[in-house]
Amino acid sequence: MKEELLYRPYVSASLDDCLKLFDANCPEYFAPNERDDYKDFLEASPKAYELCIVSGKLIAAFGVFPEGKAMGGDGREARNASLNWILIDPDMQGSGIGTELMSRALNRASLLGTQALKIAASHKSAPFFKKFGAEVVRETPDGWGPGMHRIDMVIEL
Repeated sequence: MKEELLYRPYVSASLDDCLKLFDANCPEYFAPNERDDYKDFLEASPKAYELCIVSGKLIAAFGVFPEGKAMGGDGREARNASLNWILIDPDMQGSGIGTELMSRALNRASLLGTQALKIAASHKSAPFFKKFGAEVVRETPDGWGPGMHRIDMVIEL
């Protein structure tokens, strides 16, 4: 990636640009019925949601959100985080931006003191997350909508 990536927090003025980014990824990576869920998510002004800008254009968005405390496998309290609504402009796929976003997301999760990053992917995006060590924990046929299977994954940190 030759151009500088700029990150900034989501603001409500970016709603339309985010929805355009969603539309560019639909129906390849998201089911059409998920658009309203994404819009509701954005309208709640998520504080941990980040936008990635190149040359003034939104090319990606994602958020790492801490979850409530849960018991780890060793019986100690463990804190988890979830990677939510990661979207990349289809024209930017293969440019390294996905690797950059995952590096940033994993770093963010580590800074939160989490032990695991949870990801709710589709069957089409799951192979991408596997490259970063994500393990499948559950598969739900048509979990996102007809023909769009939900794959719940986790990356242990």
